[in-house]
Amino acid sequence: MKTGQELRAGHVINIDGQPWLIQKAEISRSGRNTAVVKTKLKNLLNGSLTETPYKADDKFEDISLDRKEVTYSYFADPVYVFVDTDYEQYELAADDLGDLLNYIEDGMEDVCEAVFFDGRMISITPPNTVTREIVYSEPSVRGDTSGKVMKRAKLSNGHELQVSDFVNTGDKVVIDTRTGEYKSRAKD
Repeated sequence: MKTGQELRAGHVINIDGQPWLIQKAEISRSGRNTAVVKTKLKNLLNGSLTETPYKADDKFEDISLDRKEVTYSYFADPVYVFVDTDYEQYELAADDLGDLLNYIEDGMEDVCEAVFFDGRMISITPPNTVTREIVYSEPSVRGDTSGKVMKRAKLSNGHELQVSDFVNTGDKVVIDTRTGEYKSRAKD
């Protein structure tokens, strides 16, 4: 059990039987009243956000979430199937994947981290960077050398992003999955 004053960003607590991630926690102390902890919370099951104040002596049940390495296996409409090292299959709906959908493609071998609550997979965290092939890019504009020139490019799964002007169709690029931005051309 944790008290309100022990809450910190990154902790996961149980509120009404659901896991909530603490994104921000500030303690406010006043002269007469008890201290108040202002929290910004994210529900890990449905993604909803809330800001709630608690008393410093309120008690919360701490939750430890299970984590496991998984890889993408296949798409079975309407769910995406991931497999762990023991060939156990886990399904997650497209709504729960969020931005990860931009980097999923058939045959990918990137290892992701699955987060479980009560034996159910609730989210997937991709690696920080992934390497993907460009299937289409705009032609370069000749003579434009005015600094960092970017152009649109398309991945095999249809996702579009901005890449450097020198990247061509068929090149492999490194993408930062945290920001969704192009980092560099992949070294072969």
